[in-house]
Amino acid sequence: MSFNLLAIAQSGRLEHEAILLAASLRRSDPGFAGTLFIAEPQPGPKWRDNPRISDRSRRLLATLGATILPFESRAFGSDYPQGNKIEALAALPDAPFLFLDTDTLITGPVGDIPFDFGRPSASMRRENTWPKVELYGPTLRETWAALYDRFGLDFASSWDSSHPDDYWQRYLYFNAGWFFHQSPQAFGNRFLAWAKEIRDNPPEALICQELYPWLDQIALPLVIHSFGGTRPGPDLAPLDGTATCHYRTLPLLYARESDRAVALLESIAADPALRPALRHWDAFKRMVIQGEGAKARALFDRGNLPRREQVIRNTLKREGLWVR
Repeated sequence: MSFNLLAIAQSGRLEHEAILLAASLRRSDPGFAGTLFIAEPQPGPKWRDNPRISDRSRRLLATLGATILPFESRAFGSDYPQGNKIEALAALPDAPFLFLDTDTLITGPVGDIPFDFGRPSASMRRENTWPKVELYGPTLRETWAALYDRFGLDFASSWDSSHPDDYWQRYLYFNAGWFFHQSPQAFGNRFLAWAKEIRDNPPEALICQELYPWLDQIALPLVIHSFGGTRPGPDLAPLDGTATCHYRTLPLLYARESDRAVALLESIAADPALRPALRHWDAFKRMVIQGEGAKARALFDRGNLPRREQVIRNTLKREGLWVR
C-alpha cells in the first residue's frame, strides 16, 4: 500500500525530532513505498521569529530521503503552533496520508498496516484532558453535544456505549499524534474551517472552556466523524504499538517506552552521520550522550507505570531529568 507520511519541523527541537523520525523510518521500514514529507512553516506575519529549519538539518533530512514541504501559516502560527498540522495539509499532494507528530519513532513496517483511508481515525493514546467540567457549568455530554450540533453531526452515533453517560471515554476524543484520511485537501479544509469556527465563534457551552492547547483535539473527532471515521480497530494496533512510538519527549521515552524504542533511538544516536547534528539538541545531549536517559529509565517499572502521564513528568522534574 502506498501513502504519504506527513510530519512538521521548524527551527529548534522539532528539526531534531524530524531527523530521528526520518532515520527511524529508513531503519524500520526501508521498503516504505510513499514519501516522507517534512512540512516547514514559512516566515510571515503569524510568526514572531523565523520558523525555518537550519541548513544543516535540511541537508541531513534530504540524505535520509525526506522531502521538505513549505507551507504558509494564515490562521495560526506562534500563538498556536499546534495549528501547523492543520494548515500543512493543504500543501500535501492529494493522495492518502498518515500524519505523525514529529516526536514519533517508526519502530516497525508502517507500510504494512492495512489502512482503510476512506474511514479516518486517530490515536487513542490520550487522557481526559478536555473539556474540564465546572461545578455549575454544562456537563461533558452537553459540551460535546453543542459542538456536534454546531456542525450538523449526529452525536449519538459517535458514542461508545460500553461507557456510562457523561463519562469522558463514551465520547469520541483522540490524541492528534496520528491521524489519516484519503484526501489531505478535503480533510484539511474541513479541519481548518471547523477549528477556526470553534476558536472564533465557540458555542455557548464552551464559553468557560480553555481552547488552548486543545483546539486541534477538539476539532479532530468532529472532522473524523463527519467523514465516516471512528475509533481505531485492531487492524491499526501497530500504531502506538509495534510500528510507531509517540514518545513526546526524550525523558518520557526513557521513562516509559519499550526496550525496542530505546534501542532504536540509541542505534540512531550512534550513527556518525547523524550524531554531530543531533548534539545541537540539548535534550539529546543530556539524555543520550551524557547518559541521563538511563537514570530516568531506572526510576520506573515499565510493567507498573503511573496511570497519569503528569505523575511521570513530575517525578522526572523532581529528579532534575526533565528537558525538551
